[in-house]
Amino acid sequence: MATGVVVYYSRSGNTKHMAEEIAEGMRGSGLKTDCLSIDEISGEQLLGYDAIVIGSPCYYGQVAGPMKQFFDDMVTFHGRLNGKVGGAFSSSANIGGGNETTLMSIICIMLVNGMVVQGDPQGDHYGPVAIGKPDARADQQCRHRGQKIAELTLKLAP
Repeated sequence: MATGVVVYYSRSGNTKHMAEEIAEGMRGSGLKTDCLSIDEISGEQLLGYDAIVIGSPCYYGQVAGPMKQFFDDMVTFHGRLNGKVGGAFSSSANIGGGNETTLMSIICIMLVNGMVVQGDPQGDHYGPVAIGKPDARADQQCRHRGQKIAELTLKLAP
């Protein structure tokens, strides 16, 4: 049975809130999904999931330090995420605060690892974003993206 995980780093609670919404969208579409803080999962555990969604607040236009360290430590498992479904989400303090560059950082890491990342022609193209505390629009985008990731995973999973 296919499984998914939403992994996040959050200091203010905003990114955690988004992670919970995405996980809810994935579960609502029939994909068994865990929602875990970066401190609750190891790189080796990540290998057991078919869908991996990563979320980080934007720090200086990039992922937060703990998330970057997690990715750097994943070099040991390079190539073992090949074919898994990926997705990204981000939060920032203000408009133009670097959400899209943070999303692209996560997506680039996923692509280098051979992961499959589906864009969205409507709404948040690269992944859900929030400015400050997630509002109703951000919540809807998170649930929608979770649904789309689950649907793709269920199509591709063995």
